Amino acid sequence: MNFTLRVWRQKHRNAPGAMTTYHVSDIEPTLSFLEMLDVLNEQLLGRAEEPIAFDSDCREGICGMCSLMINGEAHGPLRGTTACQLSMRHFSDGEVITVEPWRAEPFGVVRDLVVDRRSLDRIIEAGGFVSVGTGSAPDANTMLVPKEAAEVAFQAATCIGCGACVAACPNGSAMLFVAAKAAHLSRLPQGHPERTRRTIRMVEQMDSEGFGGCTNHYECADACPKEIQVRFIAELNREFLTAALTSREFRTIAPPIEAEE
Repeated sequence: MNFTLRVWRQKHRNAPGAMTTYHVSDIEPTLSFLEMLDVLNEQLLGRAEEPIAFDSDCREGICGMCSLMINGEAHGPLRGTTACQLSMRHFSDGEVITVEPWRAEPFGVVRDLVVDRRSLDRIIEAGGFVSVGTGSAPDANTMLVPKEAAEVAFQAATCIGCGACVAACPNGSAMLFVAAKAAHLSRLPQGHPERTRRTIRMVEQMDSEGFGGCTNHYECADACPKEIQVRFIAELNREFLTAALTSREFRTIAPPIEAEE
Protein backbone atom coordinates (compact mmCIF):
# COMPACT_ATOMS: atom_id res chain seq x y z
CA MET A 1 0.00 0.00 0.00
CA ASN A 2 1.14 3.55 -0.77
CA PHE A 3 0.26 6.66 1.21
CA THR A 4 0.83 10.39 1.16
CA LEU A 5 1.31 11.76 4.67
CA ARG A 6 0.84 15.37 5.71
CA VAL A 7 2.61 15.56 9.06
CA TRP A 8 2.86 18.46 11.50
CA ARG A 9 6.52 19.33 12.08
CA GLN A 10 7.61 21.69 14.87
CA LYS A 11 11.13 21.77 16.35
CA HIS A 12 10.10 23.00 19.81
CA ARG A 13 7.22 24.63 21.62
CA ASN A 14 8.28 28.20 20.71
CA ALA A 15 9.13 27.47 17.07
CA PRO A 16 6.63 27.92 14.23
CA GLY A 17 5.19 24.69 12.88
CA ALA A 18 3.97 23.62 9.47
CA MET A 19 2.59 20.63 7.61
CA THR A 20 5.20 18.63 5.67
CA THR A 21 4.35 16.11 2.97
CA TYR A 22 5.95 12.66 2.81
CA HIS A 23 5.37 9.61 0.62
CA VAL A 24 5.60 6.05 1.89
CA SER A 25 5.30 2.97 -0.29
CA ASP A 26 5.07 -0.80 0.01
CA ILE A 27 3.39 -0.62 3.42
CA GLU A 28 1.98 -3.93 4.61
CA PRO A 29 -1.75 -3.69 5.44
CA THR A 30 -1.10 -5.49 8.75
CA LEU A 31 1.25 -2.78 10.04
CA SER A 32 -0.08 -0.49 12.74
CA PHE A 33 -0.12 3.26 12.23
CA LEU A 34 2.89 3.71 14.50
CA GLU A 35 4.78 0.97 12.68
CA MET A 36 4.09 2.82 9.46
CA LEU A 37 5.61 5.94 11.04
CA ASP A 38 8.61 3.81 12.05
CA VAL A 39 9.10 2.87 8.39
CA LEU A 40 8.91 6.55 7.41
CA ASN A 41 11.44 7.49 10.08
CA GLU A 42 13.85 4.83 8.83
CA GLN A 43 13.60 6.36 5.39
CA LEU A 44 14.20 9.85 6.78
CA LEU A 45 17.26 8.69 8.72
CA GLY A 46 18.57 7.03 5.56
CA ARG A 47 18.38 10.45 3.87
CA ALA A 48 20.04 12.15 6.86
CA GLU A 49 16.79 13.98 7.71
CA GLU A 50 15.27 14.53 11.16
CA PRO A 51 12.85 11.72 12.08
CA ILE A 52 9.32 12.56 13.17
CA ALA A 53 8.94 12.71 16.95
CA PHE A 54 5.87 10.94 18.36
CA ASP A 55 4.96 9.31 21.66
CA SER A 56 4.70 5.54 22.13
CA ASP A 57 5.29 2.98 24.84
CA CYS A 58 3.36 -0.28 25.13
CA ARG A 59 1.89 -0.30 21.60
CA GLU A 60 -0.83 -2.56 22.95
CA GLY A 61 -3.56 0.02 23.54
CA ILE A 62 -2.88 0.22 27.27
CA CYS A 63 -0.57 3.16 28.08
CA GLY A 64 -2.35 5.98 26.19
CA MET A 65 0.87 7.50 24.88
CA CYS A 66 0.03 7.34 21.14
CA SER A 67 -1.73 10.70 21.05
CA LEU A 68 -2.31 11.45 17.36
CA MET A 69 -4.98 13.29 15.42
CA ILE A 70 -5.40 11.26 12.23
CA ASN A 71 -7.48 12.90 9.50
CA GLY A 72 -8.96 15.17 12.14
CA GLU A 73 -10.03 12.34 14.46
CA ALA A 74 -8.41 11.45 17.76
CA HIS A 75 -6.65 8.08 17.34
CA GLY A 76 -8.03 7.79 13.81
CA PRO A 77 -11.28 6.63 12.19
CA LEU A 78 -11.77 3.31 14.00
CA ARG A 79 -13.96 3.55 17.11
CA GLY A 80 -12.62 2.14 20.37
CA THR A 81 -9.07 1.84 19.05
CA THR A 82 -5.81 3.58 19.91
CA ALA A 83 -3.45 4.80 17.19
CA CYS A 84 -0.95 2.06 18.01
CA GLN A 85 -3.62 -0.59 17.37
CA LEU A 86 -4.98 1.02 14.21
CA SER A 87 -4.01 -1.12 11.20
CA MET A 88 -3.18 0.43 7.85
CA ARG A 89 -5.75 -1.84 6.18
CA HIS A 90 -8.39 0.57 7.46
CA PHE A 91 -7.11 3.16 4.99
CA SER A 92 -7.39 3.15 1.20
CA ASP A 93 -4.38 2.56 -1.01
CA GLY A 94 -3.06 5.92 -2.18
CA GLU A 95 -4.95 7.85 0.50
CA VAL A 96 -3.71 11.21 1.76
CA ILE A 97 -3.49 11.05 5.58
CA THR A 98 -3.12 14.12 7.79
CA VAL A 99 -1.32 13.57 11.11
CA GLU A 100 -1.34 16.22 13.83
CA PRO A 101 -0.72 16.44 17.60
CA TRP A 102 -3.50 16.98 20.13
CA ARG A 103 -4.96 20.46 19.75
CA ALA A 104 -5.86 21.84 23.18
CA GLU A 105 -4.60 24.84 25.13
CA PRO A 106 -3.33 22.83 28.15
CA PHE A 107 -1.43 20.48 25.79
CA GLY A 108 1.53 22.46 24.49
CA VAL A 109 3.47 20.97 21.59
CA VAL A 110 6.89 19.72 22.73
CA ARG A 111 8.09 18.65 19.30
CA ASP A 112 6.34 17.49 16.12
CA LEU A 113 3.55 15.15 17.31
CA VAL A 114 4.56 15.11 20.98
CA VAL A 115 2.51 17.20 23.41
CA ASP A 116 2.92 18.02 27.09
CA ARG A 117 0.11 16.22 28.96
CA ARG A 118 1.42 16.77 32.48
CA SER A 119 -1.73 18.78 33.22
CA LEU A 120 -3.59 15.45 33.42
CA ASP A 121 -0.97 14.16 35.86
CA ARG A 122 -1.45 17.21 38.06
CA ILE A 123 -5.20 16.55 38.19
CA ILE A 124 -4.47 13.04 39.46
CA GLU A 125 -1.98 14.42 41.99
CA ALA A 126 -4.67 16.80 43.26
CA GLY A 127 -7.02 14.02 44.32
CA GLY A 128 -7.13 11.01 42.04
CA PHE A 129 -5.97 8.53 44.64
CA VAL A 130 -6.99 6.74 47.83
CA SER A 131 -5.04 7.34 51.03
CA VAL A 132 -4.67 4.01 52.84
CA GLY A 133 -2.25 2.59 55.34
CA THR A 134 0.49 0.44 53.89
CA GLY A 135 1.21 -3.06 55.08
CA SER A 136 0.42 -6.60 54.09
CA ALA A 137 -2.39 -7.22 51.64
CA PRO A 138 -5.77 -7.73 53.37
CA ASP A 139 -7.78 -10.87 52.90
CA ALA A 140 -9.94 -10.85 49.79
CA ASN A 141 -13.21 -10.90 51.70
CA THR A 142 -12.28 -8.36 54.37
CA MET A 143 -14.09 -5.54 52.57
CA LEU A 144 -17.10 -6.62 50.55
CA VAL A 145 -17.80 -4.81 47.27
CA PRO A 146 -21.18 -5.16 45.54
CA LYS A 147 -20.85 -6.71 42.09
CA GLU A 148 -22.60 -3.81 40.35
CA ALA A 149 -20.32 -1.26 42.03
CA ALA A 150 -17.24 -3.28 41.10
CA GLU A 151 -18.30 -3.53 37.45
CA VAL A 152 -18.97 0.20 37.13
CA ALA A 153 -15.71 1.02 38.89
CA PHE A 154 -13.82 -1.26 36.52
CA GLN A 155 -15.46 0.35 33.51
CA ALA A 156 -14.38 3.81 34.69
CA ALA A 157 -10.91 2.53 35.55
CA THR A 158 -10.30 1.47 31.94
CA CYS A 159 -9.53 5.12 31.14
CA ILE A 160 -5.89 5.23 29.99
CA GLY A 161 -5.50 9.01 30.32
CA CYS A 162 -4.54 9.52 26.68
CA GLY A 163 -6.29 12.89 26.38
CA ALA A 164 -8.31 12.00 23.27
CA CYS A 165 -11.45 13.31 24.98
CA VAL A 166 -9.80 16.70 25.43
CA ALA A 167 -8.50 16.84 21.86
CA ALA A 168 -11.88 15.88 20.39
CA CYS A 169 -13.95 18.28 22.52
CA PRO A 170 -14.68 21.65 20.83
CA ASN A 171 -14.19 23.26 24.26
CA GLY A 172 -11.03 21.36 25.16
CA SER A 173 -12.80 19.95 28.22
CA ALA A 174 -11.28 17.24 30.42
CA MET A 175 -14.57 16.36 32.11
CA LEU A 176 -14.70 12.78 30.83
CA PHE A 177 -11.15 12.11 32.06
CA VAL A 178 -11.80 13.62 35.49
CA ALA A 179 -15.19 11.95 35.80
CA ALA A 180 -13.76 8.51 35.01
CA LYS A 181 -10.85 8.89 37.42
CA ALA A 182 -13.12 10.10 40.22
CA ALA A 183 -15.87 7.55 39.59
CA HIS A 184 -13.71 4.43 39.71
CA LEU A 185 -12.54 5.42 43.20
CA SER A 186 -15.79 6.74 44.64
CA ARG A 187 -17.65 3.57 43.66
CA LEU A 188 -15.43 1.45 45.91
CA PRO A 189 -15.57 1.41 49.73
CA GLN A 190 -11.90 2.41 49.95
CA GLY A 191 -12.64 5.64 48.12
CA HIS A 192 -15.63 6.82 50.13
CA PRO A 193 -13.81 8.64 52.99
CA GLU A 194 -12.14 11.08 50.57
CA ARG A 195 -15.00 11.28 48.10
CA THR A 196 -15.94 14.92 48.65
CA ARG A 197 -12.38 16.19 48.93
CA ARG A 198 -11.36 14.26 45.81
CA THR A 199 -14.16 15.76 43.72
CA ILE A 200 -13.42 19.32 44.78
CA ARG A 201 -9.69 19.15 44.34
CA MET A 202 -9.74 17.42 40.96
CA VAL A 203 -12.33 19.79 39.49
CA GLU A 204 -10.52 22.84 40.89
CA GLN A 205 -7.23 21.61 39.42
CA MET A 206 -8.88 20.93 36.07
CA ASP A 207 -10.14 24.51 35.95
CA SER A 208 -6.79 25.95 36.97
CA GLU A 209 -5.07 24.04 34.14
CA GLY A 210 -7.17 25.89 31.57
CA PHE A 211 -9.43 23.11 30.34
CA GLY A 212 -12.77 24.21 28.92
CA GLY A 213 -16.20 23.47 30.28
CA CYS A 214 -18.48 20.65 29.18
CA THR A 215 -21.43 21.65 27.00
CA ASN A 216 -22.61 18.13 26.10
CA HIS A 217 -21.18 17.76 22.60
CA TYR A 218 -20.36 14.11 23.46
CA GLU A 219 -17.35 14.14 21.13
CA CYS A 220 -15.32 12.93 24.11
CA ALA A 221 -17.16 9.61 24.32
CA ASP A 222 -16.98 9.09 20.55
CA ALA A 223 -13.20 9.63 20.56
CA CYS A 224 -12.42 7.64 23.72
CA PRO A 225 -10.49 4.48 22.74
CA LYS A 226 -11.88 2.72 25.82
CA GLU A 227 -15.44 3.92 25.19
CA ILE A 228 -15.92 5.57 28.58
CA GLN A 229 -19.58 6.59 28.90
CA VAL A 230 -20.73 10.19 29.36
CA ARG A 231 -22.86 9.01 32.30
CA PHE A 232 -19.77 9.55 34.46
CA ILE A 233 -19.81 13.26 33.65
CA ALA A 234 -23.34 13.50 35.03
CA GLU A 235 -22.19 11.69 38.16
CA LEU A 236 -19.25 14.07 38.56
CA ASN A 237 -21.54 17.10 38.23
CA ARG A 238 -23.81 15.68 40.91
CA GLU A 239 -20.87 14.90 43.19
CA PHE A 240 -19.43 18.39 42.75
CA LEU A 241 -22.76 20.09 43.41
CA THR A 242 -23.21 18.07 46.58
CA ALA A 243 -19.67 18.92 47.67
CA ALA A 244 -20.23 22.61 46.96
CA LEU A 245 -23.28 22.67 49.20
CA THR A 246 -21.96 20.58 52.07
CA SER A 247 -18.18 20.68 52.18
CA ARG A 248 -16.25 22.97 54.49
CA GLU A 249 -13.21 22.49 52.27
CA PHE A 250 -15.06 23.93 49.27
CA ARG A 251 -16.04 26.99 51.27
CA THR A 252 -12.37 27.43 52.15
CA ILE A 253 -11.21 27.11 48.54
CA ALA A 254 -14.02 29.11 46.98
CA PRO A 255 -15.75 31.33 49.60
CA PRO A 256 -19.28 32.44 48.76
CA ILE A 257 -19.66 35.80 47.01
CA GLU A 258 -21.10 38.38 49.36
CA ALA A 259 -23.99 40.44 48.14
CA GLU A 260 -23.18 44.02 47.21
CA GLU A 261 -24.62 46.64 49.52
